Amino acid sequence: MNPSAPPWWATQGLDVVLKQWFDTSSSVSTHWVADRSLPAVLPQLVAFPPSLPERLRQALRAQGIEQLYSHQAEAYDAACLGQHVALATPTASGKSLCFHLPVMKTIVEDPEARALYLFPTKALARDQEASLQRLLHDAHIGSGVGVYDGDTAADARRVTRERASVLITNPDMLHTGILPHHTKWAALFRGLRYIIIDELHTYRGVFGSHLANVFARLRRIARFHGADPQFLCASATIGNVAEHAGRLLGVEPHELHVIRQSGAPQSMRRVLVYNPPVVNAELGIRASYLKSGVRLAADLVRAKVPTLVFAPSRNGVEIALKYLREACAGTVSTDAIMGYRGGYLPAARRQIENDLRVGKLTCVVATQALELGIDVGELEAVVSLGYPGSIAALWQRFGRAGRREGESLAVMVASSSPLDQYLVRHPDFLLDGLPEEARIDPNNLEILLPHLRCAAFEMPFFRGDSFGSLSPANTTETLDYLVRHGSLHQAGLQYHWADDAFPAHNVSLRSTGWENFVIVDQATGKAIAELDWRAAHTMLHERAIYQHNAEQYQVERLDYEHHKAFVSPVRPDYFTTAMMQSSVRVLAPPTATTRPYGQSKNEPLATVGWGDISVTEKVVGFKKITFFTHENVGYGEVTLPEMQMDTVGVWLSIPSLFLRMHRIGRAAAIDGIRGVGAALTSISCLVLLCDPRDLRHTLGDGIHGDAPPRESRDSRDSRDSWHDPYRTFEPTLFVYDAYPGGVGLAARMFDRFEELLFRTSELIAQCDCAQGCPACVGPGEEAMSPNHKRTALRILAELNPIEKSKMP
Repeated sequence: MNPSAPPWWATQGLDVVLKQWFDTSSSVSTHWVADRSLPAVLPQLVAFPPSLPERLRQALRAQGIEQLYSHQAEAYDAACLGQHVALATPTASGKSLCFHLPVMKTIVEDPEARALYLFPTKALARDQEASLQRLLHDAHIGSGVGVYDGDTAADARRVTRERASVLITNPDMLHTGILPHHTKWAALFRGLRYIIIDELHTYRGVFGSHLANVFARLRRIARFHGADPQFLCASATIGNVAEHAGRLLGVEPHELHVIRQSGAPQSMRRVLVYNPPVVNAELGIRASYLKSGVRLAADLVRAKVPTLVFAPSRNGVEIALKYLREACAGTVSTDAIMGYRGGYLPAARRQIENDLRVGKLTCVVATQALELGIDVGELEAVVSLGYPGSIAALWQRFGRAGRREGESLAVMVASSSPLDQYLVRHPDFLLDGLPEEARIDPNNLEILLPHLRCAAFEMPFFRGDSFGSLSPANTTETLDYLVRHGSLHQAGLQYHWADDAFPAHNVSLRSTGWENFVIVDQATGKAIAELDWRAAHTMLHERAIYQHNAEQYQVERLDYEHHKAFVSPVRPDYFTTAMMQSSVRVLAPPTATTRPYGQSKNEPLATVGWGDISVTEKVVGFKKITFFTHENVGYGEVTLPEMQMDTVGVWLSIPSLFLRMHRIGRAAAIDGIRGVGAALTSISCLVLLCDPRDLRHTLGDGIHGDAPPRESRDSRDSRDSWHDPYRTFEPTLFVYDAYPGGVGLAARMFDRFEELLFRTSELIAQCDCAQGCPACVGPGEEAMSPNHKRTALRILAELNPIEKSKMP
C-alpha cells in the first residue's frame, strides 16, 4: 500500500464505505450477522378525485404533484364519506396530504369549518405548520394556520383563538390549555369538523391511556358546542392499528376505515445487523456496542455520508457524540456533528432540526425523539445503537434515511442484552416479524379518575351520562365515588366540580412525575437544559456528571424542592451512572390470584401470582466510568427521596424447602433467579409484542418484597445455610408493568406463564456462553456466582422441563 495515498474514506460515498466494511481484510467484515437488500418499490398513482376543488388541484401542481398515491386518494374518499380514517403506512409515504386535502376541501366549501391537528412533539407541529401554510397559499385560501403550544406568544395565542381555521397543538396543551377553557375556544369547537392525530403508535402505555381520556373529554366538549368531528389518524405500522385506534378514539370498528397498503415509492434500502466481537469468551462479553456503532458511524461521516445515529438514552447520546467528534477530528468540523435529545432547550432543538433539513449537518446523534416524522432532509444512512425495543420502532428509524430518492443504508448494532442477542440468533424475526401491538388501558383507575375530575371541571355531568368506554352505570358509580371523596358535589341529577383547584395542571400525561427540573449553569445563572422528574434522580444528584452537547458539567447542588440543579463545567475523564435499589410489596391478598406451579406432587411447588403491587425505587449511589475504556474507577453515595409507584405485577415464589431438596444454596438461588428474571422479561417482550421499557423486574424475599441480602463469597456454596428450620427464605421474582396502575401486560403474562417460562429456559440454554452472560441471564452483578446460568437452568428444569442435552 502506498503510504502517501489518502485513506479509503477520503473517497466520498456510501458504496466506498460498504466496500471497505465487507473487504476480507477489514476487522468488521466477519461480524455482519444479517445483510438484506430491499428492492425499490414503484409508486401506485391515481388521478385526482373528481370532488377535489380546482384550486387544490392547482396548488398541488404548483408543488409538482400531478397525481396522488393510491392511499392518499383512498383516505380522501373515506373522509369525504364521513368515515373516521386510520392510516398505517411506512415513513415518508406522504401521509400529510391524506389529512390536508379533506380539511382544505371542507374549508373551501365552508369558511366557518375548523380542524384541530394534534402532534406528539413541538417539532412535528412546526414542521407541519410550514407545510400547511405553503399549501394554503398556493390554493389561494385566506384561512390561517395557528400553532398553540408552550412557545406561542400571548398575542399570537389570542389571534389563533379568534382567526385560525386550522389549529395545530400537542396533547399537553389540549389537556391543560384548551379543554379547561373551551368557552374561549367556542369558534373552534362550534365549527370543528376534523381532528387530525399523527404518530398514533406513540400513544401507548400510560401516555396513550391518558390520551384516550383526553379524547373522551374532547368529544364531550365538541358535542356540547354542537359538533361531531371526524378523526383522521396516521401511524407507523403496528400490529393492531384498528383495535388501537378504536380504543384510543372511542369509536366502533365499523366506523373506522383502516388503510394499510401504501401507494408511495420506496428507494432501495440495504439493511445490515452487526454483532460486536466477543472479547471474553469465557464470560460471553462482547465489545461495547456503543463504541462499535460509533466506529461504523465515523466511517460514514468521514466519507461525507449524511447519517443519523440513534442512541439508547440521553447519556448514550452524549457519550456517542463525544466519541464520534473525536473519531472524526481533523476530517469533519465539530459543528457538523450534533446531538439531539430531550432536555435540550427548544431554540437549540429547532436550530438542529433546520440545519439537518437543509444539509448543514453531516451527522446527528439522537434519542428516539427523531424517530417521528419531521422532515430531516436527504439522509443516506441510519445507525441504530442497539435494538430500540420494538420492530415497529426499528423500521421507523430505518425509514428516516432514503426519504426522497436514491439508495439508503440501515444498520443495527446489537448490544449484549438478551433481547438483542436473541434477535441476532434469529434475524428473520427482526427482518420479517410482525410489528408489535400498541396497548392502552384508559379505564385504569389511576388514570381515569383524574380525567373525570378534569371533565367535571369543564362542565357538569348528568346522572346517566357515559364517559369514554364506561357504561352509564359504571360512570355513575365512579362519579359517586368522587362525590364521597370530596372531589365532586352532587346536586339533584348533576355532578359539579367541588374544588377551587385547577385539576388539569396536576395531571401529567407523559409520566407520573412532577414538573421538570431546570439545569442552571452556576457561573452564568442561565438555564442550559431540563430533565423530567424521574430522570433527575439518576442524572442530577450531587456530584453527578451531567453531559450536554458532548460537554461535561458537574452537579454542584440539587435544589430538590424547587426543581433546580446547579452545575459547573468540568473536564473529567469519566462519566457517572446511578445505582438503583428497588423493593416490591404485594398490596392485595395474594390467595385470590395465585396458583401452584411445578410438576411434582412429591415436593413443594412454586407459586405463581398476579395482582396489585407497590414498587419503591431509590438511587443509593453512583459509579464513575472512564471514557473510552469504560472502567469503573470509583463510587459515590447519593441521598435522595424514594420514588414509589403502585402498579400490577406477576410473581414467581420459590419455597425454601424446594431449594433445599435440590441443594441450591441461598446465594446461588438469588443469582439464578435474577438470571431467570432478566431472560423472562426479554422473552416476554417478544411474545407479548411490547416494548422492553413497558416491563421491569426485580427480586424480593417472599411476597412482601424485601430484597434478599447478599451472601459473602465464603458462604456461596455452603450447603449448611439451611440448618435453621425457623429461618424462612422464599426468593420471589417480580415482573411488573412499568406504569402506575398497569396497562394489562402482567395479566397477560399470568395467563401465558407456562409458555413464557418454557421459552425463557430455551433462551438461556441456547446461549453459547458457559457460565452466563449479558445475552442470556443479563449483565449480572460484580459479586455474582460464576455458575448462575447453570443454577437458573436447574431451577427452570424442575419447574418447566427442557431437554437435558441443552444443559451446560
